[in-house]
Amino acid sequence: MKNKVIGILAHVDAGKTTLSEALLYTTGKIRKLGRVDKRDTFLDTHELERERGITIFSKQAIMETRENRITLLDTPGHIDFSAEAERTLSVIDYAILVISGSEGVQAHTETLWHLLERYSVPTFIFITKMDMPYCSKKAAMDDLTMNLDPSCVDFSDEDAFEHIAMRDEELLEKYLSDGDISDGDIGRLIYERKLFPCFFGSGLKLEGIEALIEAIDRYTLEKEYPEEFSARVYKIGHDKNGTKLTYLKVTGGKLDVRQTILYRAPGEEEETEEKITAIRLYSGIKFDTAENVGAGEVCAVTGLTKTFTGQALGAGGTDSEPYLEPVLNYRVLLPDDVDPRTFMQKLKTIEEEEPLLRITYNERFGDIHAQLMGEVQCEVITSLVKDRTGADITLDDGRIMYKETITGIAEGVGHFEPLRHYSEVHLILEPLERGKGVIFDTIADEDHLEKNWQRLILTHLEEKQHTGTLTGSPITDMKITVVSGKAHIKHTQSGDFRESTYRAVRNGLMQLREMGKCVLLEPYYIFRLELPGECVGRAISDIIAKHGTFDEHETVPGTSVLTGRAPVACISDYAKEVASYTRGRGKFSCRVEGYFPCHNADKVIESYCYDPVSDVANTADSVFCSHGAGFIVPWDKVTEYMHLEASLKPDKTEDDEIIVKPKVIKKNIDAEEKELQAIMEREFGPAKHRVYDRTEIKPSSSSREKEEKAKKEKSLLYIIDGYNVIHAWDELAYLAETDLENARKHLCDILSNYRAFTKKEMIVVFDAYNVKGAVERKYEQNGLKIVYTKEGELADVYIGKLLGEIGKNYFVRAVTSDGLIQLRAVASGILRMSAREFREEVLAADHEIKEILDKLNRK
Repeated sequence: MKNKVIGILAHVDAGKTTLSEALLYTTGKIRKLGRVDKRDTFLDTHELERERGITIFSKQAIMETRENRITLLDTPGHIDFSAEAERTLSVIDYAILVISGSEGVQAHTETLWHLLERYSVPTFIFITKMDMPYCSKKAAMDDLTMNLDPSCVDFSDEDAFEHIAMRDEELLEKYLSDGDISDGDIGRLIYERKLFPCFFGSGLKLEGIEALIEAIDRYTLEKEYPEEFSARVYKIGHDKNGTKLTYLKVTGGKLDVRQTILYRAPGEEEETEEKITAIRLYSGIKFDTAENVGAGEVCAVTGLTKTFTGQALGAGGTDSEPYLEPVLNYRVLLPDDVDPRTFMQKLKTIEEEEPLLRITYNERFGDIHAQLMGEVQCEVITSLVKDRTGADITLDDGRIMYKETITGIAEGVGHFEPLRHYSEVHLILEPLERGKGVIFDTIADEDHLEKNWQRLILTHLEEKQHTGTLTGSPITDMKITVVSGKAHIKHTQSGDFRESTYRAVRNGLMQLREMGKCVLLEPYYIFRLELPGECVGRAISDIIAKHGTFDEHETVPGTSVLTGRAPVACISDYAKEVASYTRGRGKFSCRVEGYFPCHNADKVIESYCYDPVSDVANTADSVFCSHGAGFIVPWDKVTEYMHLEASLKPDKTEDDEIIVKPKVIKKNIDAEEKELQAIMEREFGPAKHRVYDRTEIKPSSSSREKEEKAKKEKSLLYIIDGYNVIHAWDELAYLAETDLENARKHLCDILSNYRAFTKKEMIVVFDAYNVKGAVERKYEQNGLKIVYTKEGELADVYIGKLLGEIGKNYFVRAVTSDGLIQLRAVASGILRMSAREFREEVLAADHEIKEILDKLNRK
């Protein structure tokens, strides 16, 4: 039989657990149907789950159909435990999304849908509770196609084949020709997420269950796996004896008992080597042992002591980070006889099992903090702690989890040199788009800093949650790049680079704080508010007062629907207000969208009373050595003592150009030209003439210097940041103050003339970041290639992507005074030119043109 791993997901109380029971009963796995209200379901086995009537922990059951051996992964439906559902998505082959026929698509349903899309999981949809009054197939399908995806198709509809064929052009032609669609064609569309089969029924009354099982047998495809062993950890647990269980899916080869696994534990430089001591195949609370499991199967193993959720083992790729994250921070109040430091270790064991529980210890105040999603999770955690440790803990009212980011570029320097120790690290900190998190990279020259030291620095960057300088909150949405560093052949130890790396990050952040380039972020909800028409005025007034914004306002008979975005801090309890002023007729739902600039940053920063200089656990100062003794140098004086030159230097021009000394990488010039032409044709279509009319550079017998000079002089493609140039050229900047469109036109005319005279190819990029509904546009005007980016995309992001694709190339120049683009150009090995330097080049060309015209006139 074919092995399939299928996850089952739903909004809380949609009927997911009841459907799971129906599937297990219909396939013969259980002999008696359990019920949530009777607290006897097969998968909700924990006392907390039976007491509350909701799924809290993901569990698995093995069932067999006619064609498949299916491992069913049941996941929690409550939003507070959404991370428990998310972590299963990395290991499932297919998903069953359960929708309540009476409630339709709800807020958390949309969150789950976005996660399924993010993880590219093929999905079947089951609309349950159709035995209840007023449930309509048509209304349900309208809801699904409008709020989830137009590719949702009712497989019980007699016209289903026509709807299926419409999802794919090739299939439509085949259907029009043959009048039939094969199971394989349908399976392919489902697997590619071009089709979402919908089934109707009732889990409680076992209606529609057979049709769902038959569809899974007919339309699911068998996945191919590589022969080399790999696995993905999706859950950590402990059995009743306290033995650690690592739940994983084998994604390649096979796994045997007593097999040795080599992996890297969090925060450790050396790899850990451990043996698998047992393999367990769980179904509910019971399990069977196995000697081995093959690719595509899930199991729990013992023997691995340092694994974590999201970890990749073997050849399984990179570790994965969860998309969802906690937004509230609670202080843990312990009984008087409990020592916080000792108790931390017990809480860390529970933290391993709970992906959205983050436990931290505040060294300054000696207290423990827990980062959680909401009130229900708080109640569950306190109960778990009581069960595991016997301690009665309480949590305070909680506060919002803030984050910090940056809007500028800085070079952070960290030096650590007490007696018989030595290390220095230079890092470039630059901002990223919202939601990108923190990315680490290195462009340091291996001739000056060996590769093993660079890897060590990257390890130290990744092992710690670095904090900002405004409130001490975690940093996000920035890239930290290692640009240089230094070790001592005799005195450097591995721990030295940890010290200098941490200090370098902090040093860069302190510089940006002084420049006013640090920004406080707070979590925002996307909300949906359904309410009677007469209450719309009150709702709009409330949302505006709560610093929210609106996206849409829909009106259907008797009901208005408002959607928008607002800070979590302002609308987390708004559902109660809605219920009150609409007298129970309104419905407010929301989900976390991400982090955005804080609406009351000054007030929050003041309330934190955070002094980054006094935070000795996150110091920006460095340690240098003089006369055999170490001494501390304050962060703002480190550049006066550092042993390496700065990689990021302010230019002497007024536009504050950033210059970075790049690592020179040589590459075949002809290969560059072909790659570059391919990119240009993809972006702007086939060239109407040869893009590069370059005369061949033949090395002379005299010297290689002439060849290198010729290469640099032949930079035949200019990528120009349009608005940056406009604001850097005085005459255009003055014009842009009153007529931006005319300034753009004037710049394009200048560039067209310059291009025609110099025979250089040019791409000028204007961003439409704040233009509502803007789509990316590319066109050619007098040989000049012009790009307008889409809404929400900055020019530096578009240019950065283009530079990244072009790669190292002497025949390309990035024209901008934007430090971020210049840094990306350096990282790509591409030459840079400031806006003012380019202006001088254009003026020189104009002068040549004038001289030629003067000569012609004299003749």
